[in-house]
Amino acid sequence: MLRKQEKNSLVRGFILSVGWGLGLDRFYEGDKKGGILSIIGWGLTFTSFMYFHCSGVEYVDGVKDYSNYSPNPLTIIPLIAGLYGGYLIIRKVFRLAKQFENSED
Repeated sequence: MLRKQEKNSLVRGFILSVGWGLGLDRFYEGDKKGGILSIIGWGLTFTSFMYFHCSGVEYVDGVKDYSNYSPNPLTIIPLIAGLYGGYLIIRKVFRLAKQFENSED
């Protein structure tokens, strides 16, 4: 049977894996400000990927023509933000796994 600390780690890990984009893990931990900032941050990241799309791609006979392809250099900003957010998620997952492993008998 699982102890209380192990159950807590499993629930937090499940909420993190399902609701990371909505900040559900932060709301579950009682961090309302962090949850709202998480929603805003991931929303801006995904929205900016759609907004900073590549320009210069034309269709020739139904096929994309990449001869004049010029990607928007501002795409690097949401990419860096997304990679940093992914790093924070992975770090939190490992912290929860360590908490589960080190739970008292």
